[in-house]
Amino acid sequence: LPLDLSRIVFLATANDLSKLPGPLLDRMECIEFSGYTDKEKLAIGQQYIVPRQLKVAGLSRATVQFADEALLRVIGDYTRESGLRNLERQVADVCRKIAMISLKAGENREQQVVIEGATIHKLLGPRTFYRDAAEAEPQIGIATGMVWSETGGEIISVEAAMMRGSGTLLLTGSLGEVLRESAQTVLSYLRSNAHLFSIADDFFKDTDIHIHFPAGAISKDGPSAGVTIFAALLSLLTKRPARRNVALTGEMTLTGRILPVSDIREKILTAKHAGVTT
Repeated sequence: LPLDLSRIVFLATANDLSKLPGPLLDRMECIEFSGYTDKEKLAIGQQYIVPRQLKVAGLSRATVQFADEALLRVIGDYTRESGLRNLERQVADVCRKIAMISLKAGENREQQVVIEGATIHKLLGPRTFYRDAAEAEPQIGIATGMVWSETGGEIISVEAAMMRGSGTLLLTGSLGEVLRESAQTVLSYLRSNAHLFSIADDFFKDTDIHIHFPAGAISKDGPSAGVTIFAALLSLLTKRPARRNVALTGEMTLTGRILPVSDIREKILTAKHAGVTT
């Protein structure tokens, strides 16, 4: 049947535009939505998510309350997302367990219960996510970087090690092609400018260098880790530990220029959450 689509508007959402076909993306107008900050998630959680999940679990807001610290623990330790879906799932899990405990204990339904931060770990178990890179001691060959993923900003540690070999660059950590090229570019820059950093010109002649991105199960790509790789390699080659409370992001060129990158808001929010100061 003929169908007039001239006045129809199609709406679509995507976490990662790079996975959309080019011809389709070219015919769409893209509107970027930033993820929620922890402060925004806390407000939305207290005003909407908690009351809704308490009602679903058969609990009363008057008798069960979530302390702000408890909700922040759920946000920071058990969810890693730019939205709110997992936060709602975890809050629902807590509410169901509180309801079960109350039924088993035969407690008075009118007795007020306040969920504190320590209670969250008892109910949800060991924390799922750790973002404490900035709290670690400075080490030689390890630098802290800020990258973007489908779940928002991420803090990563880039690790570099060297050993006797034949001048091979090893890259591991489920890396994409762009990230591999960034590492090659950084190494070439260091080799061509070794004198600027008091590094032996032939440091790569009889040496293998291994660069690793932890959390190998998570795919990583993009140019913004270039300057972080540079810091890790420079730390390794000069035997000087890199400060872990300094996070880096930026694309590095073969001549040492630092090019701008995107998603700065998400990266800085994540860095602040991890304790990064610079």
